[in-house]
Amino acid sequence: MRAVVCTELGPIDKLTLSELPDPVPGPGEVVIDVEVAALNFPDTLIIEGKYQFKPEPPFSPGGEGAGVISAVGEGVKWEVGTPVVAVHAQGAFAEKWLVPAALVLPMPAGLSFEQAAGFTMIYGTSYYALKQRAALQPGETLLVLGAAGGVGSAAIQLGKAMGATVIAAASTPEKLAFCESLGADHAINYTDTDTREAIKDVTGGAGVDVVYDPVGGELAELAFRSIAWNGRYLVVGFAAGDIPALPLNLPLLKGASIVGVFWGSWMQRGSAGIAENIRQLYEISASGKIEPRISAVHDFENYAAALADLTSRAAMGKVLLRIGS
Repeated sequence: MRAVVCTELGPIDKLTLSELPDPVPGPGEVVIDVEVAALNFPDTLIIEGKYQFKPEPPFSPGGEGAGVISAVGEGVKWEVGTPVVAVHAQGAFAEKWLVPAALVLPMPAGLSFEQAAGFTMIYGTSYYALKQRAALQPGETLLVLGAAGGVGSAAIQLGKAMGATVIAAASTPEKLAFCESLGADHAINYTDTDTREAIKDVTGGAGVDVVYDPVGGELAELAFRSIAWNGRYLVVGFAAGDIPALPLNLPLLKGASIVGVFWGSWMQRGSAGIAENIRQLYEISASGKIEPRISAVHDFENYAAALADLTSRAAMGKVLLRIGS
């Protein structure tokens, strides 16, 4: 099979497209013939050895995708030929993907392979963040930073589905228009606007109840200073590259919480809420309230360009690799 292989930790140009033996499933495992793989920001960090999960090279990156089961191991109830989606730490950037059966889910009804490939991680992360970690309530105000990216776009749609007023913050007029097309009630360009004043104007000076932050960097303190009393600040990631250090007098003065969001770890710990979250997400999807938005679909051979879409923060929605024929 063909696979993108990381033989040495580092930048994208260290990757190669290579021939590897087809995987054979062991007990509790399946092999998925990958149709479409989705790219996520952690993929770029794993390749560079900067993520919490640090596989030893050589390995094939890619943590999310959609395809068809082609082989099953002992004790597995999935049937060969079933269309599925999966989320696993690595291996999706390959024609055949070896995955623990427990991490495989049925294809969401009514979605194409392209839409389904990028569904689980962004909506799973954002729903866990807003539901379990922030306890977002109808009528509250949600500020989404990096709102045009994968998890940001999911947070906008889910925030609206959960009854919140959503403020989207992004860096260009094109991204802001994209956020408004997703349902954002207000859009703020943080590159040419006094963002704190804009948030005050939108909220009547009250501040926002929940901040969803997958960006980090210099925006973090600004956003926290715009939080309301009893607000919740969701730490989702650091796409800006810099991990911010917030003055701890801020949560004290505002009675606010800084809440970590690590959906992958929550999944690995086997929480009973995972299955219910997925069931509810599939229901919300079927109702038409959320819809995966695709920024670009790259051919398998153009994996480097696909990863560059993420590292340059140019994407609006999901970036995909078309692997199957």
